Amino acid sequence: MAKIINYPMLCLKKFKMSKLNNVCKRIFDIVGSLIALIIFSPFMLLAALALWFESGWPVFYSHERVGKNGKKFWIYKIRSMVPNADEFLWERNPKLLEEYKKSGYKLKNDPRVTGVGRTLRRLDIDEMPQFLNVLKGEMSLVGPRAYKPNELEEQAKKHPQAKNDIRKSLKVKPGITGLWQVSGRNKVDFKERIRLDAFYSENQNIFLDIKLILKTPFAVLENHGD
Repeated sequence: MAKIINYPMLCLKKFKMSKLNNVCKRIFDIVGSLIALIIFSPFMLLAALALWFESGWPVFYSHERVGKNGKKFWIYKIRSMVPNADEFLWERNPKLLEEYKKSGYKLKNDPRVTGVGRTLRRLDIDEMPQFLNVLKGEMSLVGPRAYKPNELEEQAKKHPQAKNDIRKSLKVKPGITGLWQVSGRNKVDFKERIRLDAFYSENQNIFLDIKLILKTPFAVLENHGD
């Protein structure tokens, strides 16, 4: 006799497991962010002072990114470029802007990055204020990349075959670290990066998050900051 599968109960079980995973992930995010802010606050203070001596204020800055379900938010960072870096690129240097877009919104030797900023990027110290975004519930410790709105729009046009992966990656909160960050980082192009983000979105769990967090320091040492 064929075994009868109770689909409504199966769906309810999956929903409960998903809800439990979300609760555990949020608790993990809050506790992890608080611990990280306590540990790394001296480094952020030293970075702020070094930047102030090098190129003045402001030391911190924020700009718009795309979050879960396409909702936009302001991401926090320690400034690693000259003041008014975005204005320098988008309004004053069209040739550099074109190179920036063609290279997947990355510049290998970005002239806007300061000497101190280059060190901060290499050690990912510039990303540390994002723990505040995690506490606010806008980001997670682990998740897909938080893209700039214009970057995501341009990449979607350039890679129409990746639209399904983009849609999947936006189902979860972006993260400070993630699968693509520990899988080659700047060496990974957009199509591979968004594929990894989509995979994470569909397979996320607390054990995978812990594994990726443990891998992150080694990835930082092996790669340059973005």
